[in-house]
Amino acid sequence: MDTKFSVAVHVLILISEASTPLNSDQMAGSVGTNASYVRKILALLKKSGVVNSHRGARGYTLTTTPEQITLLRIYQAVMEKTQIHLLDVHQNANDQCVVGRHIGPVLNGMFEGMEDAFARMLSERTLADCIAAIRAEMDHNVQSDERRCEKIMNQI
Repeated sequence: MDTKFSVAVHVLILISEASTPLNSDQMAGSVGTNASYVRKILALLKKSGVVNSHRGARGYTLTTTPEQITLLRIYQAVMEKTQIHLLDVHQNANDQCVVGRHIGPVLNGMFEGMEDAFARMLSERTLADCIAAIRAEMDHNVQSDERRCEKIMNQI
């Protein structure tokens, strides 16, 4: 399974939320991968105009606000394609078999519809939505930790 998309979203959130520009080593530490892989992802994002880097200055910045960066744009940047293509039909089905003869057109039509729905969903969500979800998750965990501490304190 390809993880470029999730890594791209991860580093874009880091870039967006950092108070100072981050370099690939810092981002790699958060992602849990090596800096060269992060640099590959950043190169694709830069090529598509999602991030900037400046000669002499270390780190990356977003070219626009998180609200204007859709997940579809990120996906297309790192997957290096404009069309979503998630599913393939196996090749060499036996034309002498009634299922083999018809499976390709049937599945291709279904898969195309699924890929269109996926693209539509990605276009409806932004980097800002991901950032808001991260913040909500952090708030939830803080509240859970506070409740746990309160329970423990009440037992003492």
